[in-house]
Amino acid sequence: MMDRQRAPTGLVVAAFVMTFSSTFGQTYFIGVFVPWLKSDLGLSDGVFGGFYTIGTLVSACLLALAGRVADRFRIRWLAVAVIVSLAMTSVAMANVSAAWVLLPILFGLRVFGQGWPAHLAAVGVGRWYVRRRGRMMSIAMLGSSVSAAISPIIAVALISIIGWRQTWLSAAAFLCTVSVPLVLFFLRNEPSYNEAVERSDAAAKPTRDWTREEVLRRPEFYAVLSGVSASAFVMTGIFFHQAALVADKGWTLAWFAAWFPAHAITSVLATLVTGWLIDRFGSRRLLPLFLIPMTVAVLVLSLTTSPYAVPVFMVLGALTSGSSQALLGALWAELFGTRHLGAIRSVAYAAQVVASALAPGLMGVLLDAGVDIEDQCLAMVVYAAASVVWLNVIGPRLYRLTAE
Repeated sequence: MMDRQRAPTGLVVAAFVMTFSSTFGQTYFIGVFVPWLKSDLGLSDGVFGGFYTIGTLVSACLLALAGRVADRFRIRWLAVAVIVSLAMTSVAMANVSAAWVLLPILFGLRVFGQGWPAHLAAVGVGRWYVRRRGRMMSIAMLGSSVSAAISPIIAVALISIIGWRQTWLSAAAFLCTVSVPLVLFFLRNEPSYNEAVERSDAAAKPTRDWTREEVLRRPEFYAVLSGVSASAFVMTGIFFHQAALVADKGWTLAWFAAWFPAHAITSVLATLVTGWLIDRFGSRRLLPLFLIPMTVAVLVLSLTTSPYAVPVFMVLGALTSGSSQALLGALWAELFGTRHLGAIRSVAYAAQVVASALAPGLMGVLLDAGVDIEDQCLAMVVYAAASVVWLNVIGPRLYRLTAE
């Protein structure tokens, strides 16, 4: 019989595999193939960007509508279905020959890559672990950081050796021969969807499990969502328009890109430390604090032309990006319980995806209208600072919420 006090570590290993496997639907991986896709399919930057935005937004809507299935079935079989679907979409990408076909393929990559693996991993960890939820969530979310660090480099190397289409076939083969067997193995003893594994003390668990309908009627949910979406909007927008930023500041893209390793390392450390802090203090206490480093980072980026603003931005921004992975994974379970976690988290995650999808387009329109990137960064500082204040104001209401 499974230990009721301490959930098996293999469960979080499976969650790590899920988030790592999401790499083939992430922007940093797909972006490597853009020159070949545009050349072979005759696409302009505007058309490709439009396809990508549409695919991302539709995938977010689908996740919000269908996310509740994670509450009704075992994660094991849902994860296998998602990974196999991602592999099939990768095969379709390897064989794409018409521009119009690219739109449904990008949708498939985003929904089965960027969306569902991380959702299933977060729901599973939130359900399986209670006393160690923060630490386990941080380990699970590290799969995304590790894949971001190595997959673009591997993709570039494979393209130079076997070509871009064969690289997508290699991705499909990896998913079927590595990811699927690992998930099946480490989730072979997965508890049922309505069974807790670790017991909790009274302070760590809400008094009841909320349904999505109940949560959607609570203003506190939207209040939190408006604040936590700030990091997705701000960081995505700045990274997407980094060329305009460095041109305005008189820097070089090489200098900006050279600090991405520092960003990645800091993000990993922030994720791990935040997981430990969540288990010690709870996600509600950390929520009002996690946006502060990013707010300072963008302020520095806005007010100076010194090239050393880049490492400051990268490191401070990574503190927010890294901590948010563990924090937002654990927050909804702490506030609303785990019985309907899939349904609740899918709405929250979809809102963050929409925020990240809107930022590049909105900033691009403003740039075309003559609003320089420096002024836009200052506006984002105001937005982030307001979010910090807002999350501090609603903090007491979140404690009362879990007492209902």
